[in-house]
Formats: sequence, C-alpha cells, structure tokens
Amino acid sequence: MAPADSAPLDPVSAFFRREERALVAAASGGRVLDLACGRGRHALAAAALGLDVLAVDRNAAQLAELAERAERLRRAPPRGDRPNRFGRVEVACVDLETGADPSLPGAPFAAVLVFRYLHRPLAPSIEGWLAPGGLLLYETFTTEQRGLGWGPTRDAFLLRPGELPTLFPGLIVEACEEGPTGEESPAFTARLRARKPTALR
Repeated sequence: MAPADSAPLDPVSAFFRREERALVAAASGGRVLDLACGRGRHALAAAALGLDVLAVDRNAAQLAELAERAERLRRAPPRGDRPNRFGRVEVACVDLETGADPSLPGAPFAAVLVFRYLHRPLAPSIEGWLAPGGLLLYETFTTEQRGLGWGPTRDAFLLRPGELPTLFPGLIVEACEEGPTGEESPAFTARLRARKPTALR
C-alpha cells in the first residue's frame, strides 16, 4: 500500500530558506508555531533544522498525514556519521477563523511561521503567541498576484501594498520586502521578518 504522503510537497519558500539561521537562533530554546500549516512543508523544514514544531490547521486529514510523515523522518536512521536531529512535530486541529481568540497548547512560542495565509483579525493573536524576543516569519500574497491568473483573488486574502508590517504594530520590523518571489513558480508576495520586544518600550 502506498504511503499516505506519497504525493510530493510543494517546495519550501525561498524566503524561509534565507531566514533559516535567524529561525534557528530564535527557536533554539523554544518551540516553533507553524500557523495554517497545510500539508506541513514549513513545519517539516523547521523540524529538519532540529527545531520542535507545533503545526496548526483545520484540515484534520492533512494534519494526520503530516504527523505520520514527521514521525517517520524523526525515527529514520542516521546517514553515515551524522546523527538524526529531526525535531518533534506535534499537530493541533484548530479553526483559526471562528471569531474567538484561539487557544494554542504550549504558547508562547519562540517563533511563528505564516506562509500563504491571511486572516487579518488573527494578527493580534499572532503577536500574543510570540514569547519576548520571539521571531515572526510571514509571507503571503499581495494584490499583484491577481495578474498571474492563479491563487487567491478576493481582497480578504491579498495584502495591499505596504500593509503587512502595519498588521503587527507591537513587533519590531527587521526586514520587509514585496514583489515577485523569483522562484521556479513565481508569486507576488510580501515577506516580513519581525521580532517581539524583549521588554516594554
């Protein structure tokens, strides 16, 4: 019988790859939250860096597939003389758009990942889930994505120019950019690296 995860995952975001060192540094002492994780490509990429991850989504079937895949990777024998340091991936089935403030197990988190997901009312909760000094990596589509003929088209799911950093007034913006991703299948996104202050400013 073919494994449940036989379908390949989409490639990990180039923005995630560029920020791996910052993510490892931020999350070395705590867990990573992958919000609206889908099939878990970034949860798995973070775990492959040796980080422990809570992956949250409302799709129970995809979460079950992710948990199975992650456990196999964590138990895989080491390659050569390199130990297997694959982190633990826990999953939580949560509807993030009920209007209530979602309660997530293990909050606050050392880092929060959000990729290709936008629900503006959730922004204050995202700030609240970050531990002091915690890192936010956020990338999602902008209104220019409509011109590519694929992806979301509704205003609710597309960022306006310059909007992304304004959603997180309590965080310190370390880097923010917008435009085409330059990947094999390019998209128009906004990309944000921001950090929660370690003390009140």
